[in-house]
Amino acid sequence: MDTSELSRQFADRYGDTGNSVRAFYAPGRVNLIGDHTDYNGGLVFPCAINFGTTLLIRPTLKKAIQLASTNFDLVAVLSKDQANQKYGDHWINYPLGVVQQFEKAGLDIGGFECLFSGNVPNGAGLSSSASVSVVTAYALNELFGCGLDDITLVRMAQSAENDFVGVQCGIMDQYAVTMGQSDHAMMLDCDTLACEQVPLLLDGHAIVLINSNQRRELSESKYNERVDETRLALEKLSQIVSATTLAQISPAQLADNRLVLAESPNAYKRARHVVSEHDRVKRAVEALRNNDLQSFGTLMYESHTSLREDYNVSSEPLDALVDIARDTEGVLGARLTGAGFGGCTVNLVRKNAVQSLLSNVERHYKQRTGLTANSYEITPSDGVREVSS
Repeated sequence: MDTSELSRQFADRYGDTGNSVRAFYAPGRVNLIGDHTDYNGGLVFPCAINFGTTLLIRPTLKKAIQLASTNFDLVAVLSKDQANQKYGDHWINYPLGVVQQFEKAGLDIGGFECLFSGNVPNGAGLSSSASVSVVTAYALNELFGCGLDDITLVRMAQSAENDFVGVQCGIMDQYAVTMGQSDHAMMLDCDTLACEQVPLLLDGHAIVLINSNQRRELSESKYNERVDETRLALEKLSQIVSATTLAQISPAQLADNRLVLAESPNAYKRARHVVSEHDRVKRAVEALRNNDLQSFGTLMYESHTSLREDYNVSSEPLDALVDIARDTEGVLGARLTGAGFGGCTVNLVRKNAVQSLLSNVERHYKQRTGLTANSYEITPSDGVREVSS
């Protein structure tokens, strides 16, 4: 990774103090199947991607925290006291939330100056926020010798989003961004954190992300509402079925006990998505192990239907992209990925059909939605790490 231009911008902004500047990188992630199961203790199947966030950082003798980004105009110079409060909906809340987690843990971190630069499309559902949070946690741990293990950093990055930013996300994003392995996706149990790295043997196929450019702001979306609805479903069902998470309930058990949710039809639909999606992840990974990409793609389409009809997190632009993919020869599967309410679709496509898909999107998508889509062919990549500065 070439950080020379970023190093020049860092020097222009902060000058040369003689202290060495260190560089860290965290990728974004795409979830191939298994959405909205993470905060319900279920299985997910994400991979880290070849887009991410680079952070250049240097300790200072001052106790101030200095934050800047090449992607946003807002910069901040804050005392430790000022760093304990949230600032509107600005990007600085993500690193500040991580700083707060270190302080809560009783870890003494000093002042620092840093410069972030990312190429994860913001608001596209590819975890640009987790990329920023994780790279901050990893860098502070290394910079100040805190000695924390990766799982602790994952949990701190998640807590920064939950407690400080106010998004009740599960642990999938931060885990995938931290633990990604090149050419693998991971089947992660979000209840136990048991994880299996599964080789992605695509055999002449590609993973293509298509950004609807229907921007979503996760903390202002209905995401937290969905969390509350699934908690209600679990609260009622656990009075009858022995379960501490929704994912522990089978589809048959849910169907047999649906009357307990008769007065909460939305909660029932949310629960039906969660238990069926948890099961789909298991079947999708088994299909991949058997080199049955056709079945994997079929499960992707089924996942999108469930997210659209039972979880109600799709949108007209996302549905249009999936419809176009379904009508394109050589596309095996497509679905929204991430929280929904906009963002991207993920598509499993024969390599010789990629251009046909993109041409069809260009031809039909704007006509249906008034929006223009962007596409990215992604490579499953390694997780957070220090890079050469």
